[in-house]
Amino acid sequence: MLSERARTASRRGIRGGIAGLMALGLIVGLSGCASGKPEVVPSDESAKPVVTVRAVDNKFEPADVEIEKGQAVRWVFEGTNQHDVVSDDGSFVSDLVYDGSYTHVFKDAGDFRYICSIHPEMVGNVKVK
Repeated sequence: MLSERARTASRRGIRGGIAGLMALGLIVGLSGCASGKPEVVPSDESAKPVVTVRAVDNKFEPADVEIEKGQAVRWVFEGTNQHDVVSDDGSFVSDLVYDGSYTHVFKDAGDFRYICSIHPEMVGNVKVK
């Protein structure tokens, strides 16, 4: 027979296991509802960028840039973490990479906010005049 202490510990373990399984089920269920990252838009490798933005140490440097309509921005990925650029409107979306670059030509005027899909603190904006 189990002692009272052993039975109490066993009940706690069972309750903890059930709570853990419920939390895991909630996480899996919610992740299935997430919209996810938009489809990758190919890089404009032949374009000559007027601005280069570094994605390093979980920030974009510089975070905000201003260009003219028809000009290109190049993002260079550096450091030990993976990064990407994902515009709010889906007009430019890079692969998630450790290194390399991604270039986009801006054909329309406006403000184009973007993020790194796995580092929400990484935000930037391209202002196109």
